[in-house]
Amino acid sequence: MTTTIESAILTRRTIIDMARRRQRPGSGSARSFLEERTTMTQWPDLTPVLAPILWAVAGAAATRLYMPERSTRDLDLVIESRDTQAVTRKLRAAGFTLLGSLSIGGTRWQSPQGIPVAVIAGAEPWWPLALQAAQSNRDAQGLPVLPLPYLALMKFNASRTIDLGDLTHMLGLADAATLAQVRDLFHQFAPDGLEDLESLIALGKLEMDDPGAA
Repeated sequence: MTTTIESAILTRRTIIDMARRRQRPGSGSARSFLEERTTMTQWPDLTPVLAPILWAVAGAAATRLYMPERSTRDLDLVIESRDTQAVTRKLRAAGFTLLGSLSIGGTRWQSPQGIPVAVIAGAEPWWPLALQAAQSNRDAQGLPVLPLPYLALMKFNASRTIDLGDLTHMLGLADAATLAQVRDLFHQFAPDGLEDLESLIALGKLEMDDPGAA
């Protein structure tokens, strides 16, 4: 039986191989559009609900800090797995409705205003560092956002099609200093994925028609 990790690796390798065959320099959107950073969707700030528990946004609410904002109905947030029970109590007390569990670890909720909220519980050893770093990495709305190296590692581990698309966009737009931080984090926590990471960076730079910037 294929495990979740094996499935993620297979998905990642298949998409990378396909993109290598089909990608052409400068095939993405105009650079001016790709460099836009907007906060058109105003997400609820859950700090008053969850404090003092550390949390950060992920998903489209996070990627808009590193690439053009994309539309979504769901707010994805991340916490440490050890805080799951405390977060559940706080969300219930604030009037959130529990809808079910997430296959990746976590729970699905609906806010009193009807907004779908996914609470992802991070169990890997790097999560405390990621959530602490997010507190000083805020978007224009003031939400705590996972810094790009940690967001990249999270999406790399998930390796869904949408995650890999986000990765190529974000890594393609990242500067050399940020890419060095991404590589350092992967050296520590995902050394087996370094080759695939370099492929994703190269594909992102090729889309930007900037192969020399990787």
